[in-house]
Amino acid sequence: MSTNTSPAGIQLPTDETLVLKVIPMPADCNANGDIFGGWVMAQVDLAGSVLPARYTQGRMATVAVNEFVFKQPVRVGDILSFFSKVSRIGRTSVTVKVEVYAERFSRQGQYIKVTEASLTYVAIDDQGKPREIPKPDAGIAI
Repeated sequence: MSTNTSPAGIQLPTDETLVLKVIPMPADCNANGDIFGGWVMAQVDLAGSVLPARYTQGRMATVAVNEFVFKQPVRVGDILSFFSKVSRIGRTSVTVKVEVYAERFSRQGQYIKVTEASLTYVAIDDQGKPREIPKPDAGIAI
């Protein structure tokens, strides 16, 4: 993986696509004052779906969370950056890797990796059944 170094020395990916930025708010907290893991998972699912949508060109659904690792807590006011990269394209599915980095509110420009995940999305038809992923046309950037 290629990376850029932030002032804190944390490596940001340069071979992945920035697909989402979001700031968690107090309503997203658990009883400990950290952001709910489920909230982070929902954001990862949204971020993870961006690149597969370019391939499926229609309806799709999350079919598997292959791996999900919480590395550091997420705090209110963190600026979260979600990077994604397609790791596999199958006949009906696309698997992506998602990495989440936080800029702590008081130390913007310094990043810490808080979460990484691997998710698989399946292209579906109007009845919710798997369908083949269209072959990309020449000249269309994916």
